[in-house]
Amino acid sequence: MSKPILVVGAGPVGLTLAAELARYRVPVRIIDKAPARTDKSKALAVWARTLELLDRSGCAEAFLANGLEAESVGVYSGKDVIARVTLDEAVSRFRCLLMIPQSETERLLDEQFEKFGGRVERNTELTGFTENADGVACAISGPDGRSETVEASFLIGCDGAHSTVRRTLGMPFDGETLTTHFVLADVHVDGLAAPKAELAIFWNQDGIFVLFPISPGRYRLIADVGALAPAEPTLADVQAIVDRRGPGGVTLSQPVWISLFGINERKVRDYRAGRVFVAGDAAHIHSPAGGQGMNTGMQDAFNLAWKLALVTSGRAGLGLIDSYSAERSPVAEQILADSGRLLRVAMVRNTFAQNLRNFAARHILGLSAVQHALTERLSEITIGYPNSPLNAGSAGGLHGPAPGARIVADRPFGAGDAPRFALLAREDDHARAILRGHASILEPQLHQPPDERGIWLVRPDGYVAAVARADRAEIIDGALAAIAAGVNPG
Repeated sequence: MSKPILVVGAGPVGLTLAAELARYRVPVRIIDKAPARTDKSKALAVWARTLELLDRSGCAEAFLANGLEAESVGVYSGKDVIARVTLDEAVSRFRCLLMIPQSETERLLDEQFEKFGGRVERNTELTGFTENADGVACAISGPDGRSETVEASFLIGCDGAHSTVRRTLGMPFDGETLTTHFVLADVHVDGLAAPKAELAIFWNQDGIFVLFPISPGRYRLIADVGALAPAEPTLADVQAIVDRRGPGGVTLSQPVWISLFGINERKVRDYRAGRVFVAGDAAHIHSPAGGQGMNTGMQDAFNLAWKLALVTSGRAGLGLIDSYSAERSPVAEQILADSGRLLRVAMVRNTFAQNLRNFAARHILGLSAVQHALTERLSEITIGYPNSPLNAGSAGGLHGPAPGARIVADRPFGAGDAPRFALLAREDDHARAILRGHASILEPQLHQPPDERGIWLVRPDGYVAAVARADRAEIIDGALAAIAAGVNPG
């Protein structure tokens, strides 16, 4: 029996990775030191690109059925609407921001994992590991305190900001800790004039607060409270913030969860050390502005899963997984920069700067082109891998996406039980020869190309791996051969 992959941490990122590996029939074990899934709402936002990837796995509809589709983001100063950004501008099948409690996200991913025969091993933690020639010897401690050594093919740390895997590797977690604190509250809200399916942001000279809709009448509230914050904020403390910064007449009640938290902006330099990887908060943490943290982590998992599946099945060389860090690290850098800017713009204290910010928001965010660009960036559908070592060829002179770009399609690529590339080309001898020559990693049928003068090779995660003119099919053939051999096509 082949060695399993060991995933440490059964939050959204670890569960996504384990469920994808199980879908691909890769032996996998996932452990978590907690006794049960979270019962807190925690990370709420699921953006369009994450839903597209969940659609490949067959569980996007379950997410939509258990969440609330936010339709807009409203920016307010008291009762005054400064700007409203609609969220249906993204060029995607999923034109919304799905608000779903993390407890539900974990439940749905856990069910997905179980559907493919998996089971989370809870009350179990990693105590150490040693890499060897063909795997990683992982010491774990189970619920009865008994130790076990797991001989894993790979070890992936999805174990959060205080990652044992990252710390054991000695990976620097470079960045900064913000001095201000934030209060978080899941509460019932009455008297709010904003649309029911709107994420409402209130800017005030005193500070900001944001209301994220969770279900009818129930909201997540986040507000900055400065460096000197109460150790255990109460409902009265949160109500006072809303009274001071809000439109008036808004009443909070029925608190489910009130907590204080700080913000770190940190990232590792490399997501891989030999056969050990980090993903999600173990690799990068940033401000909640934009609601992209969990999405970025889940997309780390989707990126890594298909590559591990091809490598462990022997259909691709070990070098394929070098591309994981090369592709995902720049994405996290961009998310860190974007979320940091959003947070700092929202938190300006200087009156002149606040007035300038409000004026710019009022006159710029209403522009259709700006709304479209902002929605696409937040929804993460603009994320691509233009500098990926897997890219080959060029779309120059052709009408269609370039190597590294996400492809827009009516159907999700990579929806089967094995990770396969898709060939988008007109039916001819060149295309048929490529299908025959790389049958182990290609879908057996051809798909309609964006431009019949060209050939597109699409990865299992829906990004373009290679593009060539129809008379240069050897570029596609070479890219597939390089992936199978585990070398860079470029």
